[in-house]
Amino acid sequence: MRPTALAVTTLAALSVSTAGAAPFDWGERNVPEFEPAFDNQTRAPIIEDEIALETETVAGGLAHPWGIEVLPDGSYLVTERPGRLRHITREGEVSDPIEGLPEVVARDQGGLLDVTLADDFETSGTIFLTYAKPVEGGTATAAARATLSQDRTRLSDVTDIFVQSPPADNAMHFGSRVVLDGDHAFVTTGEHFTETYRDYAQDLDKTYGKIVRVTLTGEIPEDNPFVATEGAAPEIWSLGHRNIQGAALHPETGELWGLEHGPAGGDELNRIEPGANYGWPVVSYGRQYQGPLIGSGEPRAEGFVEPRYYWDPVIAPGGVLFYDGEMFPEWQGDVLAASLVVGGVVRLTLDGDTVTGEGRFAQDLGRVRDVEIDRDGAILVLTDFDDGALVRLTRSDAQ
Repeated sequence: MRPTALAVTTLAALSVSTAGAAPFDWGERNVPEFEPAFDNQTRAPIIEDEIALETETVAGGLAHPWGIEVLPDGSYLVTERPGRLRHITREGEVSDPIEGLPEVVARDQGGLLDVTLADDFETSGTIFLTYAKPVEGGTATAAARATLSQDRTRLSDVTDIFVQSPPADNAMHFGSRVVLDGDHAFVTTGEHFTETYRDYAQDLDKTYGKIVRVTLTGEIPEDNPFVATEGAAPEIWSLGHRNIQGAALHPETGELWGLEHGPAGGDELNRIEPGANYGWPVVSYGRQYQGPLIGSGEPRAEGFVEPRYYWDPVIAPGGVLFYDGEMFPEWQGDVLAASLVVGGVVRLTLDGDTVTGEGRFAQDLGRVRDVEIDRDGAILVLTDFDDGALVRLTRSDAQ
């Protein structure tokens, strides 16, 4: 059924926090015996600023919306996990499903996931998607490029640029974001969750629990870190990840950062280095849902890169970005992360690559899967429900 377009309406004004008062409670730790490796690696000082926000629902009736991109004309592309891509006007008119998508496994955590525009989209119409792909033997995370028609109704020339291997017999922990960096694409993956599969995150011949890097047409770059490593999948950029659902390039350094789900505790924000190993499932700041500690039972070990920040208890992160816009100049360069558990958006301030503070806002929205910046600097979020929505967060005039 086609979603119902909703007029843009102001729902509420939300105060991010009140000066001098703690706006949220961290909650009880899952692993209280683990201590951070350095100051502010977790539970950074709570941010106490006063910025009033208004929430505007642009469009509702979306089934588990997962990824969003802003088109050059100010309209939006939104993926729905059940396997639909929608064009949404600024006035909230939601299109019929765009035709020509690849076959998608829409089961459990699988489905149509991220969407990203090529840098030359205005002239080429090229977009990139990630999705759960049916393959012989099961499912796999895949990334594809395609051409979107000028009338925004159809995809053509759909071609995979990456397919995870080997196939999995379940539909869990796919990742997945696609981030473009010049002539290259980073694709994040998951390790498919089960005890059978999670160890694959450490195996260089498999693309489970990895970030991979390919060209925009799917070739292997010659400067990838494992190109010359015998038996390694040459597309691997980094390894030892659990389920990366957020990724973004730092606007000043150009470095890739990744945001991944931990188990019970241990969500991680990582600065990604080529060839680096982030430890899953040998080390983790969380524990298994059933109670036992992970792998070695330690949060860190030699040879594994420390997360720049972690959460215990978790926020269950979705998409992530570094704020770059005019509406909230106080937040320029800050990390904004979607949250499925605490809800709304988590904001982190940085000094270099060290987190200096954490704030949370718009938690009344509940599960937020992705976050993006609109052309005027407003914050766009997707709420992840059967009846999900595209919502704009703007600065209130009543300040």
